[in-house]
Amino acid sequence: ALKNDGSVVTWGDSEYGGDSSAVAGKLGSNVKTIFSSGKAFAALKNDGSVVTWGDSENGGDSSAVAGKLGSNVKTIFSKAAAFAALKNDGSVVTWGDSEYGGDSSAVAGKLGSNVKTIFSSGKAFAALKNDGSVVTWGDSENGGDSSAVAGKLNSDVSNIYPTYGGFIAIINDAKDFVAWGNF
Repeated sequence: ALKNDGSVVTWGDSEYGGDSSAVAGKLGSNVKTIFSSGKAFAALKNDGSVVTWGDSENGGDSSAVAGKLGSNVKTIFSKAAAFAALKNDGSVVTWGDSEYGGDSSAVAGKLGSNVKTIFSSGKAFAALKNDGSVVTWGDSENGGDSSAVAGKLNSDVSNIYPTYGGFIAIINDAKDFVAWGNF
């Protein structure tokens, strides 16, 4: 629960994020909003830093990317077992289960700047960039691999609609569309 004073109170099964005692000192004030995966939480603070807790394999442990989450995070996108943070400079930081998109190292060069927003299917993420191109990662069968339609995702994508198993991209303001993933 996010209280009016910016503090957080948790309860419930500790394996699902119900016990935040390890990070309680960081959750005592200035929390802006809270995001959740299936078994973990990420708190975005007013200063743009992120605090995580819960199941380590499902995003509760962000220590591997902690240096990138210390400031300038604009918002966070989540799914069943992973998180993706969009920073103010348009870069993306991911953590959590690699099968669910927690590992974006294969496309890290494309996520270093100019990301406008992020969408999530059941097991993958799709980033819409300012130039209308799309970058995907996560489970290849559920939208993480868009290579079969990559030619249509290089520019002019105006919106993306996620499904549980994939994505539908709207191109040229609804003049065309392309779908990929498991439908």
